[in-house]
Amino acid sequence: MSKNDFYEKAIRWAKKKGFSGIKANYGEYEAPVQYTKPNEDDTFIPDITGKKRGGKSYFEIAIKTTENMERRVTKWKLLATLSSLKGGKLFLLAPSGHKAFTERVLDKYNLNAQLVYLPNV
Repeated sequence: MSKNDFYEKAIRWAKKKGFSGIKANYGEYEAPVQYTKPNEDDTFIPDITGKKRGGKSYFEIAIKTTENMERRVTKWKLLATLSSLKGGKLFLLAPSGHKAFTERVLDKYNLNAQLVYLPNV
């Protein structure tokens, strides 16, 4: 299964938790703002963003893969920092079978994110 298979479930979870102004890098949704590293062409686009009580949170669908791990960790660190500055949180949404992988990444890189098990939605 690809990441796209989990967007609807992730968006439903965010709405159920009271987030509004949902933007997603998926389908007919308005795309979130993209971020570019200074002096580089590499851009980062959050999977999903939402607002709650004045804060902006970021939601990433965490799929098990070792491909582009350094880039993924960089993106998650950036989103964790941005969410903290904007009064929100970074949520890593792990579908069934991807939970242990995501926990190991969180521990190894000391990421400031909240892990959510997508099957529990």
